[in-house]
Amino acid sequence: MPRTASLPLLAMLCLSLFGCATAPGTQPDPRDPFERVNRATYRFNDAVDRAVLKPVALGYRKVTPRPVRTGVSNFIDNLSYTTTIVNDLLQLKFKPFLQDTGRLVVNTTVGIGGLFDPATRIGLQKNEEDLGLTFGHYGAGPGPYIVIPFLGPSDLRDGIGRVGDIFTDPRHYISNSWVSYGLWGLQVVDTRSRLLDSEKVLEGAYDRYAFLRNVYLQRRQYLVTGGETSKQQQQQEQQQYEDEKKILEETEGGEQPQTPPKANSPQGPQPGTPGQPTEPAPPRSNEPNPSPVPPQPPPPEQPH
Repeated sequence: MPRTASLPLLAMLCLSLFGCATAPGTQPDPRDPFERVNRATYRFNDAVDRAVLKPVALGYRKVTPRPVRTGVSNFIDNLSYTTTIVNDLLQLKFKPFLQDTGRLVVNTTVGIGGLFDPATRIGLQKNEEDLGLTFGHYGAGPGPYIVIPFLGPSDLRDGIGRVGDIFTDPRHYISNSWVSYGLWGLQVVDTRSRLLDSEKVLEGAYDRYAFLRNVYLQRRQYLVTGGETSKQQQQQEQQQYEDEKKILEETEGGEQPQTPPKANSPQGPQPGTPGQPTEPAPPRSNEPNPSPVPPQPPPPEQPH
């Protein structure tokens, strides 16, 4: 087995050996039975990112002009685009297969090895396919959510798919180790540099781990179904949202107090309410009686 394929398999094997548990004080998520191990792996990945990857990405962005960074991103995307083409064919998507093949040819030739992206300008848009999406296309469920060391969020289906995707990437067949590892390292730096602008989204997240997990699973489900979500998934997402909202309210000091009634608002049943007698209000002292008695005429005077 290639050296690059051993890491995802080792991570999934380790996950299968640990007990299932969830973080204390949170509602267990059925999609994440290995939450305790996943959170530990997430903290490890986050520490590596803060110590190594993020500083390198910041330095790369600081010393590299934007046009050069764009060219590197185009080159990396074009280099691994064979994975999308192969999975188009595996899913029997013949029209996207022809479009993606044309995109690869145009960008490799006219775009000078993929440094430029003329294919997008002529209407050949970029697609995203991989073996995990192919498994999902044929009905395979995502399985449990897992966090792979150094690689980040995944699930069992996508973790297995990542192993297969290695064999559809041209870098796997480069015999020169310096070139092969250099290209993989360039992809890591380029990917981390692209994510720098999205970190602001995480600043307001109460639980970054749960936020990233939900974003990853929802995005992968969207790619598999083309935007169509099942009723069961909608219920799970709604339940997850309510649980996180409840935890946030408890953390901020409990439930919000009910709004007290206004001083001039009536407290009892309103007049005219069915089943309640309606009594007329007594007249004010400075107002005439609402039902006055007609005055009697004076008696006639007697003649003297």
